[in-house]
Amino acid sequence: MAVELLRIGELATAAGVSPRTVDFYTRLGILTPAERTRGGFRMYDRRAVARIAAVRRLEQCGIGLGVIAASLQAGETSPTAVLAGIARDTEALESAAPTGDPATDRLIVAVLERSHHLITTAAELMGVLS
Repeated sequence: MAVELLRIGELATAAGVSPRTVDFYTRLGILTPAERTRGGFRMYDRRAVARIAAVRRLEQCGIGLGVIAASLQAGETSPTAVLAGIARDTEALESAAPTGDPATDRLIVAVLERSHHLITTAAELMGVLS
């Protein structure tokens, strides 16, 4: 069965972005064309729609395109190793909380809520991009 490939305009429409956004993401290395036509036109597979949605979600979480592009181009990184580090850090936070200073505690709660949101987003992306 042949894989359905999309032209830039089709991808942009399916993802709800402009063709310029697709071009920009491609130049940054966030998107990679699946192939080129004989005329040199870039063709993308349907997974690019999910990747664009994921990138947009990460941007909404405050993660810049430069960081996203660098992460996608980085060498192998194990989510399991990162999760183990988060678990260790969580244990350290649990043993130190509360600080006794209400203002500091409120700031810590704000940071923890933000990190919870990012971890939830990462879990959702694992389901979408896998």
